[in-house]
Amino acid sequence: MSFSRPSRSQPSDASAQDHPTQGFPAQEHPDGERLAGERPREERPAGERPERGRGASAGRATDPAALLDRLTLGSGRADRVTHVEHVPARQGRTAEWPSWVPRQVLDRLSANGIQRPWTHQALAAQLARDGEHVVLATGTASGKSLGYLLPVLSEILAGPDGETTRRRTGTALYLSPTKALAADQFRAVGELAGEDSLATTCDGDSGWAERDWARDHAAYILTNPDMLHRSILPAHARWARFLGSLRYVVVDECHHYRGVFGSHVAQVLRRLRRIVAHYGADPTFVLASATVSEPAGSAARLTGVPVRAVAEDASPHGGLAFALWEPPFTRLTGEGGAPVRRSATAETADLLADLVADGVRTVAFIRSRRGAEVVAVQAREHLAEVAAELPSRVAAYRAGYLPEERRALERALQNRRLLGVAATNALELGVDIAGLDAVLVAGYPGTRASLWQQAGRAGRDGQGALAVFVARDDPLDTYLVQHPDAVFGPPVEATVLDPDNPYVVKPHVAAAAAELPITDADIDRFGPSAPAALQALEAEGMVRRRPHGWFWTRRGRASDLADIRSVDGQLVRVVEGTTGRLLGTVDAGAAHTSVHDGAVYLHQGATYVVDHLDLEAAVALVERAEPDYSTTAREITDIEVLESERGDRWGEATLDFGSVKVENRVVAYLRRRLVSGEVLGEVPLTLPPRTLQTRAVWWTVSEDQLVEAGLGRADVGGAAHAAEHAAIGLLPLFATCDRWDVGGVSTALHPDTGRMTVFVYDGHPGGAGFAERGFTAAARWLGATRDAIAACHCADGCPSCVHSPKCGNGNNPLDKSGAVRLLDVLLNGAPPEARPVEGDDGT
Repeated sequence: MSFSRPSRSQPSDASAQDHPTQGFPAQEHPDGERLAGERPREERPAGERPERGRGASAGRATDPAALLDRLTLGSGRADRVTHVEHVPARQGRTAEWPSWVPRQVLDRLSANGIQRPWTHQALAAQLARDGEHVVLATGTASGKSLGYLLPVLSEILAGPDGETTRRRTGTALYLSPTKALAADQFRAVGELAGEDSLATTCDGDSGWAERDWARDHAAYILTNPDMLHRSILPAHARWARFLGSLRYVVVDECHHYRGVFGSHVAQVLRRLRRIVAHYGADPTFVLASATVSEPAGSAARLTGVPVRAVAEDASPHGGLAFALWEPPFTRLTGEGGAPVRRSATAETADLLADLVADGVRTVAFIRSRRGAEVVAVQAREHLAEVAAELPSRVAAYRAGYLPEERRALERALQNRRLLGVAATNALELGVDIAGLDAVLVAGYPGTRASLWQQAGRAGRDGQGALAVFVARDDPLDTYLVQHPDAVFGPPVEATVLDPDNPYVVKPHVAAAAAELPITDADIDRFGPSAPAALQALEAEGMVRRRPHGWFWTRRGRASDLADIRSVDGQLVRVVEGTTGRLLGTVDAGAAHTSVHDGAVYLHQGATYVVDHLDLEAAVALVERAEPDYSTTAREITDIEVLESERGDRWGEATLDFGSVKVENRVVAYLRRRLVSGEVLGEVPLTLPPRTLQTRAVWWTVSEDQLVEAGLGRADVGGAAHAAEHAAIGLLPLFATCDRWDVGGVSTALHPDTGRMTVFVYDGHPGGAGFAERGFTAAARWLGATRDAIAACHCADGCPSCVHSPKCGNGNNPLDKSGAVRLLDVLLNGAPPEARPVEGDDGT
């Protein structure tokens, strides 16, 4: 019998829940880069606008060293390159096709010029075929998708006799972080198997007819964890045909499931395993990841099953010249006369324009959507000065575009009608753009894994390529460009997630009870926090114990208790007051600092001012405006030690990790002039306090050590504050987090320790694993922090070392030299086995 499918509109670029996972201290303000209109052209350093050619390299093989020379020599930029790493070309190694791969798949592959698989593809496919859970953790453009498509397609295309038939033996589920990536993979399946695969995407954009077809007929469903959490698992009885035959679960780009988001997805996968087991299925998990440290362990924490790693990359790659680039200081000064570097966005726009004018096909990765738009606009403005036709060859690419816009941009880049793209990581997440000559990375993307994932987009056809990392005015970026071994020396990071976070476990246990009663045999599946979660749910009247398990007692949807992209409560809607138009949403924890009364709010390049924040109604009313200032919230934070779970003595100093309670209150906001950062005034606010129970790492020093550091009582607060800021800035080098994922408190005398104490805490209820990673790598982390402060060329502190863009106290007081002396006496007491050795990058 043949089946007809309903017509399907393509999904939008981003998943339905597209906001980042953040907690309240991580929301103070966007990173403080200066964007379009914030610096007049005459403020640029002399000589930074080189003459631009017109397609000089078009049509010839890429020489990365020559590209870099053209960007630097004769343009006054040579001193901005702090290091160039030359990555040699690599030859590929192939294997034979497994005998079980369907003939029609082999024929399609051959027609596309693929005669044999790389050895890592064949190994991963065979392991999965044999029923072993496997993670394929190899570099960008290494063909990871073929590693899982071979066993999946062999399952959904072949019947018991091994021939292509409608008599299928199993189904398969594909999960990706975004709907866009699922749509790209759906097209890849169509190219290899056509309609015989009975594949479909199923997500928040799917209509009811499409979902019905997927439930009744699909053999391969491509979706995201949000759909699994909110729709498929709560209605599992209607999906019994598909779930009961589930043979493979593919988890693509699994390195993106980190922190609290990753912890939520881990619990969703545990719920999935429980439900499919109820219907008699025991699927094999096949995961794909960028190159990460400890891929097997990370994948096992995510899925809850033992996983074998395939991490040796056998694909070919052209040589790569990877340059570290530090923008120059401008003539502007910031707080206290601190020097200000040129923004990474402005520097990247210039580089993108130069490369496009030289005929070099280039992608510039930018951290924010607005930044991507700004870089594209500025690059087009520069190119208009060279030739009228060049601006049309540059575009922005980000989440939020319509599918047809994305496809058109991809086609234009592939056929060279488009030479330059300024993109967010929407392009990093799997869109197949081959043959790039150069990649620019504006600002550290958070992990070395992401940095190499983005840089690896260059040279994908095997030719030589150039990658340039452009540093922001930020302690971590500055440290990396001055310490190239921290970028190129160590392996990339492990993925950090904590599936046992009680604030994550509790709502998923509730959801599980609503899906099927939880038996005693089920409890261990959800981890050691599950018994306490059930007791708390029972006390709240949400579940009830019966002879055959724990039952959900409410009429409401239990899955609504967990927003897997955020753990910080109800979203606050941002509404334009005069029109009633919904502009967007902000996490509840972010509202106090980003949409308080009088705050300047940015949306799609437009500026608004908040008239009123109604916390009870969860609405911020805004009006369009063009103020010549930005706003920064000022906060008071108190922290209480609840329990020290682990502790070490460092001579007279102490180092601890444990549970804390943080109380935070926004008391005012500062208005700062856009160009100079000059404070125009402070406006008081009256907002209720917010409380966060989380995990922290903290350290103390004794009174004698303060004397040894030459710090009088009046100096201790500024030294500790500066050390705290720099430590937060450097923590992403040791944990897969962003500085916005963590918060900090420093005090000259804390009542719970009786000493000067510096805390760094996870900005998510229950913790996210970042502070614990800081504890385990404390000597290397704090050693790198000390070196970063000491190496900065400023006199008294600047954004490159001890200033923080999210400081609730206006970066006051700060004592740069005192912080170095304070960290020196702390590190002198570290156990010898924990001390960093010379040349140790800190990982």
